[in-house]
Amino acid sequence: MAAPPPPQWVLELNSPPTAKSKSASIPDPPGFTAVSGNKKQQSSSKTATVRAPPTTAEMDTLKLKKAWEVALAPVKQLPMTAIMMYMSGNSLQIFSIMMVVMAFKNPFMGLLATNQAFEKFESPGTNGQLFMVKAVYVAMQILALALGVWKVNGMGLLPTTRSDWLAWETRRVPMETAIPAF
Repeated sequence: MAAPPPPQWVLELNSPPTAKSKSASIPDPPGFTAVSGNKKQQSSSKTATVRAPPTTAEMDTLKLKKAWEVALAPVKQLPMTAIMMYMSGNSLQIFSIMMVVMAFKNPFMGLLATNQAFEKFESPGTNGQLFMVKAVYVAMQILALALGVWKVNGMGLLPTTRSDWLAWETRRVPMETAIPAF
C-alpha cells in the first residue's frame, strides 16, 4: 500500500518559487541574494561570498573599540540622570529619595564590577591598552557619584554648615563676665 501523495501546499512549500521578471533599471539592494533553482550557480555564488576570518590585530582593534563604548556608557546616562534629579526637587519625598539611592547604587555597583565589565575584551594584544579604558570607566563612575553628592547637598543632607556640627562644639569660656548692677 503506497502512501498518498502530499497535498499541493506541501509541494509548493518545498519547491523554490519561480523567478519573477524584474526591471533591469531597479538593482537589487545590498546583501540581497536571489534564490535560484540552479544548484550549480547557487553553490558558486556562496563560495564567492565567503569572507576570510579576521586577523588577531583586527579582533584586538574591535575589542578595544567595544571596550571604549563600555567605558563611555556611564557618561551618556548623566544628562538624563541630572535632569531627573533636578525635576524631582530638593524636598524629602519618596521619589527624590529613590533618585538619590539609585544615583549612589548604580555607580558604586559599576565600580565594583569594573573588571567583570572588561573581562570579555581582555586578550594578549589588548591587556596593555585596557588600563586606560578602565581608568576612564572609573572616572565616569566617580562623575556619576559626584552627581549624587550634588543632589544630596541640594536636599540639605550634607553637613556643610557650622550648625550641623553643634553636638561637637564646646562652650566658649569668656575672658570676662559682666554682672549687672541694680
